[in-house]
Amino acid sequence: QLQFVESAGGLVQPGGSLRLSCAGAGFTRDYYAIGWFRQAPGKERGGVSCISASGGGTIYRDSVNGRFTASRHNAKNTVYLQMNNLKPEDTAVYFCAEGISNFCADFDPHEYTYWGQGTQVTVSS
Repeated sequence: QLQFVESAGGLVQPGGSLRLSCAGAGFTRDYYAIGWFRQAPGKERGGVSCISASGGGTIYRDSVNGRFTASRHNAKNTVYLQMNNLKPEDTAVYFCAEGISNFCADFDPHEYTYWGQGTQVTVSS
């Protein structure tokens, strides 16, 4: 079973920054897009960002556009999510997941297959 492993999240003050990483556990698959999702308590899991296989294409949900940046280093089999100017409403468990194609179409969870275990990000003073 293919699996992705996210880096540890953490507690960040409002306005702070945090970088998450997502790496393939024991495999290299750099020909699929990678999505980032998050789920806050009592809410459905929703898409945050997606980066294409080449890294040349990205999409973001409106609420994080301009604050979050997705990137990838295919030689290291790792995808990153740089989160700046974090807000309390960004508090959630963040997941990465592999898309079913090499480009980012949307954030339909059914179009993503292998998922990471999730990592908690808490934004609070």
